[in-house]
Amino acid sequence: MDAPTQASTDRGRGTVPTDLADPSFWRLPRAERLAAFARLRELGSPVRFTPRTGSRTPFYALVRHEDVRTASRQPEVFASAPGVTTPEPARWAKAVFGNSMVNMDGAEHAGLRRTISRAFTPRLLAAAEENIEGIARRLVDEVATGRPGDFMRSAPSRMPFEVICDLMGIPGHHRAEIAARIDHASEYVGVQRRGRARLRVPGRGLRSLARMQIVMAQIARERRRHPEDDVISALVRADVGGQALSARQLGAFFSLLLVAGVETTRNAIAHGMVLLSAHPEQRALLESDFDRHADGAVDEIVRHSTPIIQFRRTVAAEYTLGGRVFLPGEKVMLLYASANRDASVFAGPDSFDITRSPNPHLGYGGGGPHHCLGAHLARLEMKALFRELLTRPEGVRAVGEPELVDSNFDNRVRSLAFTFGRYHPNGGV
Repeated sequence: MDAPTQASTDRGRGTVPTDLADPSFWRLPRAERLAAFARLRELGSPVRFTPRTGSRTPFYALVRHEDVRTASRQPEVFASAPGVTTPEPARWAKAVFGNSMVNMDGAEHAGLRRTISRAFTPRLLAAAEENIEGIARRLVDEVATGRPGDFMRSAPSRMPFEVICDLMGIPGHHRAEIAARIDHASEYVGVQRRGRARLRVPGRGLRSLARMQIVMAQIARERRRHPEDDVISALVRADVGGQALSARQLGAFFSLLLVAGVETTRNAIAHGMVLLSAHPEQRALLESDFDRHADGAVDEIVRHSTPIIQFRRTVAAEYTLGGRVFLPGEKVMLLYASANRDASVFAGPDSFDITRSPNPHLGYGGGGPHHCLGAHLARLEMKALFRELLTRPEGVRAVGEPELVDSNFDNRVRSLAFTFGRYHPNGGV
């Protein structure tokens, strides 16, 4: 039996329409969207949604933890190619900018990922861990001195960016420009654009990517001539199948690492500050023994906030999942934001509990070959920064609710007011 459509589901249950293909759904308050996901999880099989604009290609939403995890670990069935985002990257864009590793499958993906993984040597990662702690101290010192009004313009944004730049070996004089290009390239990802912005904004993002890749190509050429102890030097001397990485391969990876690595981690840090401010008992527990509870706190922050809401997959072979037979060519949405609130896996899924164990969240993906390559680095960054933010005598806490971006792709924080001083019952959301 085929899955119900969204319209029939809503009529049958008498609920407010829950159309994940409608851009207005993603402008609803986050609590309402999470409630809609919970209703979808109660149904017998995945629901099909049909966009009213764009490609109008229907897709099925996988909302249960088990289904998302299973699909993630079956790449030969649920393929990342031709693209995991909406809209899918155009062929000409792949030809110009290179194909991102997240859009690859099989041997192509495995070979590139293996080469990149080898570049992150134990020695480089050990140096990065020590460097992370120093960056965290410096950035929180600057916050305490400068007292900026917006948390997103301070430590959380700068922490992952500076860590990645140091690890990769990006010279200081290039960093301000690259940071601006990252903001431009990611500003409207997953956001429904209106009016003239539908034409103007994509061009701005592509120009930013082009400029960023030009800078990266310049650095790569310099590292080939004069290698240093950094990731760029390791990659320009590596090969895939006996061939040196092309400029497009390098550019695509750098764009992925900088945009994805910075955006997701800074959003997780911001959501973490909101959660710890809104739950003073959890914050007090973390502060009472930071080393004991830090890992659990980071995992619970990532589960509760789920920085990446969803990725898409294309069905490559007939497969039965969640009570439905999927056919080649069909599209599915892996809805991590729903899977991480699945009550069949997480007791009290809407609560925030840093002692939650086990915590098999899918905040870094559902496992399989596309599990987040930077998960370990992101955890180190979050722990180092929260150690500094929470253990200072003056204390730091969020004030009020964060301003979120209406995105169907990531749980992005545009701005967050914060202040100094110990927590207050009404200090969080």
